[in-house]
Amino acid sequence: MLQLSKSSRLPFEGLVVATGVDAKRLPEAPLFSDRIRTIRTLEDAAAVRRAMDAAHARHVVILGGGFVGCELACTLRDRGLDVTLVVHSAPLLRRVLGERVGAVVGDIQRRAGVDVRLGTRITDWQDHGDVLRLRLDDDDVIDADFVVLGLGSEPRTEWLRDSGLDVSDGVLCAPTCHAIDRWGRPAPHVVAAGDVARWPNLRFDAEPRRTEHLIHAVEMGQHAADALLRGPDRAPRFAPVPRFWSEQHGTRIQAVGIPALGTDVEITEGSLRSEHFVARYTRETAHGPQIVAAVAFDMPLELLEYRDQIGRSRPRSRALNRRSRR
Repeated sequence: MLQLSKSSRLPFEGLVVATGVDAKRLPEAPLFSDRIRTIRTLEDAAAVRRAMDAAHARHVVILGGGFVGCELACTLRDRGLDVTLVVHSAPLLRRVLGERVGAVVGDIQRRAGVDVRLGTRITDWQDHGDVLRLRLDDDDVIDADFVVLGLGSEPRTEWLRDSGLDVSDGVLCAPTCHAIDRWGRPAPHVVAAGDVARWPNLRFDAEPRRTEHLIHAVEMGQHAADALLRGPDRAPRFAPVPRFWSEQHGTRIQAVGIPALGTDVEITEGSLRSEHFVARYTRETAHGPQIVAAVAFDMPLELLEYRDQIGRSRPRSRALNRRSRR
């Protein structure tokens, strides 16, 4: 039974939880400024553009070095705006692509005119009406017309707090996409899909994770609907190869797998210096080195041969780096 309001309830025989995520905010950032916005959805992007136009913004500060922040920097530079990226970690996209490959993205952003500030954070906010004055922890001061927060996400699970489901960092699910209750049992009539779902992709291991990619959300939604009809005992496991892509100032980045799981990165095609390459990500397991991802910069055809390798373990005696060039 769903409680819609104090006096309205909705009975159900099957429930798909697909409420997605909200953009994170900084608790110290001013709450009621039209010049400070979060961005996560298409509607957010449209609202940010309208607010920038209303503010006659020429210099925009973006907080966050993930794909949201980096892609927004590309869009704003295309519009001729001055852009500063303020990132607490280093390099850009480190959590997604690792340090070596993430550093290449930083080079691409700088070459396009983006002022990239790594390993720093904002310690003081001052809204003077027509300008935002930001002080960094290295005592540098930035005057900007607009600030966009691209700091990641929080699952929309507040409405499920008293449901009996495990909603720590999203809705915990079994490999079939059925939600898990607080006692570790799959709920036969409840499934979850998309950014809000945390489930074990057994292609890699039994660790539950959330995956926030558009293609993944579509595929998981289809699987969850089928799993709901079949039930937890008959539904197959959802074990896809995650896929995502991005464009950074004309450079197309495509990936298969989960690069963040990799402990070793090998350049198997091209070179980092040329910014045209394929990087293969592996990690050690009890069964040998496991290929967990491959990332291509402007090499879409070369990436195709790696898709079917994702999740496989290779004998330790075989050379992992067949065509490594730096």
